[in-house]
Amino acid sequence: MNKKYSILLVEDEENLQEALKLNLELEGYEVSSSFDGSAALKIIHQEHFDLIILDVMLPEVDGISVLESIRVQQINTPILILSAKSSSADRVLGLKKGADDYLTKPFNLEELLLRVENLIRKNEIIANKSTLSDHYEFGGHSIDFNGLTAINKRGEQIELTKKEAMLLKLLIENKNEVVTREKILQTVWGYNVYPTTRTIDNFILNFRKYFEEDSRHPVYFHSVRGMGYKFTLGS
Repeated sequence: MNKKYSILLVEDEENLQEALKLNLELEGYEVSSSFDGSAALKIIHQEHFDLIILDVMLPEVDGISVLESIRVQQINTPILILSAKSSSADRVLGLKKGADDYLTKPFNLEELLLRVENLIRKNEIIANKSTLSDHYEFGGHSIDFNGLTAINKRGEQIELTKKEAMLLKLLIENKNEVVTREKILQTVWGYNVYPTTRTIDNFILNFRKYFEEDSRHPVYFHSVRGMGYKFTLGS
């Protein structure tokens, strides 16, 4: 790592806090520590971090409340939740409130370090990515994101819903990369309403109907089983 990435580690269990801090520093990260939620929120307002590792069970203010407070203030720093709660309901709640990843205790140190690296790398890619303009053209099709319309290569005008336009934009901005279901839910649906996977599948089917020559053999819009969805420009 050429650049020193900074991490805020919010964990009240002293031994775990020390062990994680040491291992993260050995990986070349700059680590600031906090032992409770309210102190963490103060630090977050004063400094920029590349990643926040946040325990759920904290004194003063719990981790989920800290997470909510960070997201309400439009702070988009990636957040990795650590929790002793391993049920899928707890995991969904954490992701719903805006966490980027969720790791249950006890965890494998190597896995934590990998997830930390992935979150920081992904965030760098997003930060460096140029966002799309209001118009985008591909394969003879054109999309007007602002006007919520598209014209396909057959010359048909398509009225897009707001969510269709948002999902199209997200997939195209990340072209050739798999966009996870969690990322789609956070970006397109926000943190409160969670549709089923089928809902997203139906959007992808619509896109194929609008833009693919043969919807059964898509060139542009792909579902990647167990991972998410992908837009490619074909060969």
